[in-house]
Amino acid sequence: MPASTDQVTVTRNDDDTRYEIHVGDTLAGFTVFRIDARGRLNFPHTEVDPAFRGRGLAQTLVAEAMADTARRGETVVPHCPVVAKYLRDNDVPGLTVEWPAYARPE
Repeated sequence: MPASTDQVTVTRNDDDTRYEIHVGDTLAGFTVFRIDARGRLNFPHTEVDPAFRGRGLAQTLVAEAMADTARRGETVVPHCPVVAKYLRDNDVPGLTVEWPAYARPE
């Protein structure tokens, strides 16, 4: 596993319709989005490589993805449990969230 001093970066990869988190030059995880007919970004899945787990990378990834989505003025539909939990626990200024019926916040 790369040293913990490696730089962590999050980028949007529109070709693969996902946000990616890199540790140094290594892809450590991603959160997938699908754009629906209404232009909303549906987030169905987030994954972090087991070699990088326990470092808070999933939360960093989702936080940056949601902040970027808010800056772009896009709407999020959280299907992924990781994304849904993050949005329940954190306010993202300017982000529009449309909850699916089964994942509405409590």
